[in-house]
Amino acid sequence: MTVSCPRVFPLLAGLSLLIGLPRPASGEPQLQVNVNPSSPRLGESMAVIIDPPGNLDPTQADNLTVRFTRSGATEAETFPVFPLDPAGDRYRALIPTTPLEAHGRTLLQVSDGTETRNLAVWIQDRRFPTQRITLSGSGSGSATQYELDRVAALKNLVTPTKHWSGPFRRPSNGRTSTAFGVRRYYNGVFAQDYYHRGLDYAAGTGSPVVAPAAGTVALIDYERNGFRIHGNTVGIDHGQGVVSIFLHLHTIPSGLKEGDFVQAGQNIGTIGSTGASTGPHLHWGLYVNNISVDPTPWLNQTVQ
Repeated sequence: MTVSCPRVFPLLAGLSLLIGLPRPASGEPQLQVNVNPSSPRLGESMAVIIDPPGNLDPTQADNLTVRFTRSGATEAETFPVFPLDPAGDRYRALIPTTPLEAHGRTLLQVSDGTETRNLAVWIQDRRFPTQRITLSGSGSGSATQYELDRVAALKNLVTPTKHWSGPFRRPSNGRTSTAFGVRRYYNGVFAQDYYHRGLDYAAGTGSPVVAPAAGTVALIDYERNGFRIHGNTVGIDHGQGVVSIFLHLHTIPSGLKEGDFVQAGQNIGTIGSTGASTGPHLHWGLYVNNISVDPTPWLNQTVQ
């Protein structure tokens, strides 16, 4: 099915755009949709805020769907929708973008089972730094299957409760040593599918690492158990498809266990150089619906 792309109408200057099909006649139900940010950059996530006509009961809420077709893609992706408040009068879906996809016009379709809105969202281009890496021999090895399976299970988590509130906080006071989205050349060959999936903080071994937001500890594992690349690792489920992962830790508190609930600012470990690491640093990866996104906007503003 081909989805036509309507014009884009400004809601308020400086705020997100309300975009969709022509407004129904006065008095008719209308599905309101707000996208924030209205024009995200590559690598950023966007919140799709849905204000249906009247409060929805749980059965009606199940009919809400959000489908997103990336620039140049032919297949739409479906993203989970969650209530923003107990009253059920507003809902939200989070959509991630990556440095690997094309910028430009994308198509967003939101439906409540009765009315459908077709939205055009423009993804801004963005320049990412590059690094040139020279590898000798077989390099430093590859991840174990155990490691890959455990990390994949963390990234795939979509639990119903939102645990974060307000902006995220920095997990380390160290300087940012590697930005999100850095692209790499290995032995002179550009790595098409690679981008740096997180932020790196450089600090001395033993420097504290704290939770950037509240959530449930969903992963704790160690280099000695087979985490050959990630090293000593902690993963936190912030809820609704948002998870954080912290790599290369030196130590993890002995009292911290999988299933524990942690608050923003709570200690979850110390900076180290375990796994595939050339020196003491923290790698913090933020994932939205299994896709790595730039954590920086989450540090600077509240994501609903």
